[in-house]
Amino acid sequence: MLEELDVKNFALIDEAHVDFSRGFTVLSGETGAGKSILIGSLAFLLGGKASAEQIRTGCHEAQVSGVFLLDGNSKDAVDWLSCRDIEAEDSRVIIRRSIKETGKSSAWIGGVAVSRADLAAFASFLVDLHGQHEQQSLMKVSEHRRYLDIYADIVDEVASFTALYNGLVEKRRTLSSLDMDEKGRRERLDVLNFALDEIDGAKLRDGEEEELEAEEARLSSFEKLCSDIGEAVRQLDGGDDGEGGVIPCMRRLNSAFDRAAESDGGLAPLAERIQSAFYELEDISSEIQKYERGLVYDPDRLVELQERLELIYRLKKKYVSQNATVAELLDWAEAARDEAARLGGVADDKSALVAEVSELEKKVYLAAKAISAKRAAAAGRMSSEIMAVLAKLGMKSASFKVSMRVKPGDEVEQRCGPYGMDDIEFLISANPGSPLLPLERVASGGELSRVMLAMKTILSAADTAGTLIFDEIDTGIGGEVAVSLGEHMKKLSVDRQVLCITHLASIAVFADNQIKIAKAVSGNSTSTGVFPIGGQERVREIARMLSGDSDSQQSLEHAAAMLHKFGGM
Repeated sequence: MLEELDVKNFALIDEAHVDFSRGFTVLSGETGAGKSILIGSLAFLLGGKASAEQIRTGCHEAQVSGVFLLDGNSKDAVDWLSCRDIEAEDSRVIIRRSIKETGKSSAWIGGVAVSRADLAAFASFLVDLHGQHEQQSLMKVSEHRRYLDIYADIVDEVASFTALYNGLVEKRRTLSSLDMDEKGRRERLDVLNFALDEIDGAKLRDGEEEELEAEEARLSSFEKLCSDIGEAVRQLDGGDDGEGGVIPCMRRLNSAFDRAAESDGGLAPLAERIQSAFYELEDISSEIQKYERGLVYDPDRLVELQERLELIYRLKKKYVSQNATVAELLDWAEAARDEAARLGGVADDKSALVAEVSELEKKVYLAAKAISAKRAAAAGRMSSEIMAVLAKLGMKSASFKVSMRVKPGDEVEQRCGPYGMDDIEFLISANPGSPLLPLERVASGGELSRVMLAMKTILSAADTAGTLIFDEIDTGIGGEVAVSLGEHMKKLSVDRQVLCITHLASIAVFADNQIKIAKAVSGNSTSTGVFPIGGQERVREIARMLSGDSDSQQSLEHAAAMLHKFGGM
């Protein structure tokens, strides 16, 4: 559950702190006040798109943070944190995210820096945000099978099937390697063994190529190196007479300053520094002369280096690529060694493995058929229940269907996947005469939101997120439909937190809490404020939502009556 939200320099929000409560909370305000900005800041916090354009004008960075309570339904979130050694404090975790004007964003969970992908993955356990332009969990076709399985109460059965199926896949993989054509297998083994002999015979080691290239470069430019080193010695020590070099000059300077320091004790620190520099130069000169004496040109070693480098280049180009590293070539050899071992270890009793695979295929097929039958029975019930909810939400003409397509195959030639033999997708037709289409192609934001609410009502057990957020859910509705919508969200909020942006008083009066979003203009600056409201202030806001007039006695009385009737006060 979201307990606190802090927003700073995000879009029109200068600075805002909001405390959230359990149950049903509505966010209201005049058009353009910035309600969607607050939801946008939440979406940003939960791993949504980050852009420098989200930073408030004149600022360099936007920051959003939230405090989430992890309750008994947050097992997935707690497990996620545990796997990454992130600890919740007092069953709470703080999420922070920022975006700089450079476009760089950063995120933290419980004080630990995380990637955007990790942030979004963790946030999905906490919040399910539904809006016209948001990614929605129920919009992912890959999730439809999971929701149907939860509705049909076969999650454990499907998990057992997946384990059985994975065992079959592994057995088939082993059998496939055994079934390889003997001639082809031998040819492949010969190729692998030849390559391994060649690479192993080269006795390569990681980092060798760089060392060889450095030594080869030194020997190839030996004449120039000798000339440069000799010049360095002459510049330091001078000519044959020992004059003219840096060190003789420094020696004279050192003696002169020693005498000067005897006359003026204040020069002693400078004298010490000059003496130190003189000794350092003498040491450098000694090292360079030692290096010069060790310079030996070895043409045979140069040839040896070049031949070794040519061998490495040829092996890399032959087995990986000419731009590969020695480490990559060694990795390739290790993979080739594993493949050769697998091809060489042909099972003595292939017939036993064939019989085992055949028996597993029968078990998988029968288990998949049983699961498919349960899904088919549940799909019809689920479709009917969702349409019943949609009818109450003003979509009486809508049709909804859980589409099931069985993968082609039979007991001999099956087409099962890790979750069975069914391809499952939710289809919707919002208007009479319109064909059933995939759920993600529903165009209207209001229709889409009501479908999502119907889904959540029917599949409340399918989502472990403790907070549901609905944006633009009241588009194109009013009257009894709005009342029904409010009733449904109130029902959903019994065991989870529900946040909803709405323009309709008929929805807002059902809320346990109400937050008002207001825009203020000061000079040339515009900002959005966030204010929890209650008592008479809430009555005035409901009156404004009813008639646009928050001062008339009639509107105020009507607002108070609605709040009293529907439990908002």
